[in-house]
Amino acid sequence: MIPIENAVKKAGLELVSQGVRLSDFGADWLHNSPLLEDCSPGEADVMGSVMLVVRAQPGQVLVTEGDVGDWMMLVLRGTVDVTRRTFVRAGSDADLSATAASGEVTRLAVIRAGAAAGEMSMLDGEPRYATCSAIEVVEAGLLTRKAIATLIHEHPSVGAKLLVKLTQLLAQRLRNTSNQLVKALEKAQPDRRGGRRAGDIDSVA
Repeated sequence: MIPIENAVKKAGLELVSQGVRLSDFGADWLHNSPLLEDCSPGEADVMGSVMLVVRAQPGQVLVTEGDVGDWMMLVLRGTVDVTRRTFVRAGSDADLSATAASGEVTRLAVIRAGAAAGEMSMLDGEPRYATCSAIEVVEAGLLTRKAIATLIHEHPSVGAKLLVKLTQLLAQRLRNTSNQLVKALEKAQPDRRGGRRAGDIDSVA
C-alpha cells in the first residue's frame, strides 16, 4: 500500500500543512459537516491535528477509482466531482479479463465543503469505488487509519466519536444503495402474471 505522502506526490497534489484547526471554519461549517456535526470545536481541532492538508487545482484527481489507500478525505474548501467509469462485457460468458470500458463516466455525486469521501477503502483496504476530482480549487484533510489509531490511543473519547460517525455514514450509504437497488429491481422485473412490478404488495381486506 502506498504511504500517504507518496500518494499525494504521485497525484501531484500540493501539500499545505500537517494538521488544521477545524474550529476556524466556524460553528455553522462544523454543524453542517456529517462527520463533525456532533463534535465540539475542541474535539474537531483534535481530529484536525492528525490530518494532512492538501490542495488540488480544478480538474486534478484526489482519489482514483481502483487505487488502494488507507486514508479518507474531508473536503475543507471547494467542490468535488465523484464519478465512476461504466463497463460493458465483451460477451455474456466473458470473464472479468474480457471486460472493456465503454468510455462513459457516470457522475455519482457532487460533494462540497464538510463532506467526507473514501472511508470505505480506508477501513477495508479494498480498491476505491469511484474517482474524486476537483471542480474548483479544493483543500482537503486526509485522515489515515494510523491517524485514527493515534486518536483512539491518545484521545479515546474523540476517537470513539469519530468511529461512531464513520459507522453512521457507512450505514446511511448502505441504506441509500439498498433503496436504489430495490427501486431498480422493481422497475426492471415486472410480475409475469399481471405486469406488476416485483415487490408490489397486495392489499389485505
